[in-house]
Amino acid sequence: MKASLAWLRALCPALADEPVPQLAERLAALGFPVDDAAPLGDPLADIRVARVVEAGRHPNADRLSLCRVDVGGDELVDVVCGAPNVRAGALYPYIPVGGVLPGGMKIRKAKIRGETSYGMLCSAKELGLGVDHSGILELRTDAPVGSSFVDAYGLAGDVRLDVEVTANRGDMLSHYGIAREVAPTGGVVALPEIPGATPVAFEWTRGAERAVVDGVEVSIDRPDLCRRFLGAVVRGVTVGPSPDWLQAKLRAIGARPINNVVDATNYVLFELGQPTHAYDLDRLKGGVIGARCAREGEPVRTLDEVDRTLESDMLVIADGEGVVNVAGIMGDAVSAVSDTTTDLFIECAHFEPRQVRRTKKRLGIQSDAGYRYERWVDPEGQEQALRRLLEILIATTGGTLHPVVADVCPEPWVAPEVALRPIRVNHLLGIPFEASTIIELLTPLGFRVASGGEDSLTVTVPGWRAYDVTREVDLIEEVARRHGFEAFPETRGGERGNTVPDHPLFQLEDRVRDHLVGAGFFEAQTPAFVPEAEGEVRLSNPLSREEPVLRRDLVPSLLRRLERNLAHGVRDVRLFELATSFTLPEPGERPAEEPRLAVVMTGARAPEHWSAPSAAIDLWDLKALAASVLGRVWAGAARVSPHPEPVDGWDPGACFALFADDQKVGVAGRVDPACLDLPRWAGEVFALELTLPASPSPAPVVTARPLPAFPGVERDVALLVPHAVSAGAVLDLARGAGKRLLIGVDIFDLYDGDELPEGVRSIAYRFRFRSPERTLTDEEVERAFRSILARLQEEAGVQVRG
Repeated sequence: MKASLAWLRALCPALADEPVPQLAERLAALGFPVDDAAPLGDPLADIRVARVVEAGRHPNADRLSLCRVDVGGDELVDVVCGAPNVRAGALYPYIPVGGVLPGGMKIRKAKIRGETSYGMLCSAKELGLGVDHSGILELRTDAPVGSSFVDAYGLAGDVRLDVEVTANRGDMLSHYGIAREVAPTGGVVALPEIPGATPVAFEWTRGAERAVVDGVEVSIDRPDLCRRFLGAVVRGVTVGPSPDWLQAKLRAIGARPINNVVDATNYVLFELGQPTHAYDLDRLKGGVIGARCAREGEPVRTLDEVDRTLESDMLVIADGEGVVNVAGIMGDAVSAVSDTTTDLFIECAHFEPRQVRRTKKRLGIQSDAGYRYERWVDPEGQEQALRRLLEILIATTGGTLHPVVADVCPEPWVAPEVALRPIRVNHLLGIPFEASTIIELLTPLGFRVASGGEDSLTVTVPGWRAYDVTREVDLIEEVARRHGFEAFPETRGGERGNTVPDHPLFQLEDRVRDHLVGAGFFEAQTPAFVPEAEGEVRLSNPLSREEPVLRRDLVPSLLRRLERNLAHGVRDVRLFELATSFTLPEPGERPAEEPRLAVVMTGARAPEHWSAPSAAIDLWDLKALAASVLGRVWAGAARVSPHPEPVDGWDPGACFALFADDQKVGVAGRVDPACLDLPRWAGEVFALELTLPASPSPAPVVTARPLPAFPGVERDVALLVPHAVSAGAVLDLARGAGKRLLIGVDIFDLYDGDELPEGVRSIAYRFRFRSPERTLTDEEVERAFRSILARLQEEAGVQVRG
């Protein structure tokens, strides 16, 4: 929100002596940081008011003018100008040779097509007062020639504030709203007088569905989308340039003046935050205007000269023949005010925010009005805004207001009430607040506070805050803001710990997070919105056209983060994410959500060190990680096995399936290089994605066991294992056959040579036996060892080598 300091001070004179840094600091403390505070007068100190005495064609250029300019002090200079609107007798901002424009450009004497130019006549864009650079800024002022442009234009001492406003605070998108928020205690916020204006007098004609004003019927067909519609008629207007004071107000915030009618509506928009719209009354057909939904495929050409096709759920303002306004967003080009307009119909309405936001996005329209309507406009502010607009229009256009104004309101606004318990305020904020203190903090913001019974307050929410203050906790937040976050103690008093445990899934995620962080991984958080090829759950209102669906898998999002790191020269990348995947079981059904873990990694196995060469991460590092994570996540039998069939995006020769109780719960492996955009020097990329149980078992209780008191016995053996039998299957069979005496079994060698029988390889296993009760005899160990070997031969065809 661009705000003029002079405008704020006119609304709240109590701000007149407050330094800009202090005001910016107070706004930031209230939740509205000031991104920039640009003095408007300082960069324009070299600009003077000048009069063009003569304006003729440049002798050597068709599109240039050679002007004789009076710069004051009986001094006339020649200036070459390229703007088409320069004319003799008019006043313009002039910068002499040696002057500096905003932005640092220094003006020098220059010869242009054979004629010397001594200085420059300036446009609004060159002065930093708007975006219009199509012509020189013509001044309408009584200031003498040669006087300061800053003084003549009312910019002396003014500062343009760029205030950051959160999406829930539409009331702060106006000067009145900002002044109300920062007004000091006892400071009065009131509308300043309009030069040359007098209070307007009229009567209301009110109706629940329709009302008539000066022969025009005003109606609302969709009261759920249009809460209120005010309409007034002003006849006999003269459309032309706005007076200097109005232009200066708009230019001070970077807006471009257009004409006295449009400028008046923009003035009210930026002052009060209430959008309004002016129609050429003679171009409204059928003597009717009202709010209704568009017909499917109904066309409209908006003010930006774009032809648009409307849908049946879009609210519009229509006359007897068609659409004249996309409600709350932008008017049409046909009914727009022009230089020939003499009679006006004025609209001031309140529209439902969600439908404005939805229509804006579908049609791709950005407008100041839509930006405010989609964030909520004060439903109690229409009458004040309409009166303000009518005063300005009559003062600047010379028109006459019809003595009756229409007010169509199907259901009058009722301010919501919210119960607030002081004890709840104390509990959430951690420090005591008396009821009287709460009232003192809320009342300046427009909240009306009354006693609601024992230990409770009843708070009536003002219209401008009714969209974001709906609960008790919202009011408590307001108490904290007004008290000042810096005023809270740095440490809180004693408190009782929470005895309610976290959900088992959250506990599991914490355990997995700790394990992976301990293994050198960084947690990432990526958006759930992905390109269309990566999901099937379509968003009804996507943030961008490139990402219209919710992701089916997490790994592709993490791989994009890995690619970005490699593109920035980061060679060793280890990332993981705990998030949700979305799938669509059947068309029309609710999307299914699964909690998942995804891991990606590439680069060195360990940080580089002079003591040993650094080895790269390989497939076995991934398998070890998958086995350790799988064992922590899923209770029961967990195993990592070669994937039985190729999987898109994974290297078919290096892909594992992750099982828990014989149910596939994930996949891990080397990512297919064809699916990645990597530098040439990048190494292999490995990934893992694992579904988490929706209701995991509680974490195992850690128990202490005494160290073994008796020695163990080891047996090494080389086994001929068929290629069809995995080494892991042999381990599982051995553990099952060894019963309580077998405490461990590991692989320590692998051999696969020509001298071995066909179809087998040699794997060396080490078996460890121990009893917690006594020292085992050789006979006991041998009996258990032989039992294991017999089980392996019987069920897997495994034989002892040699």
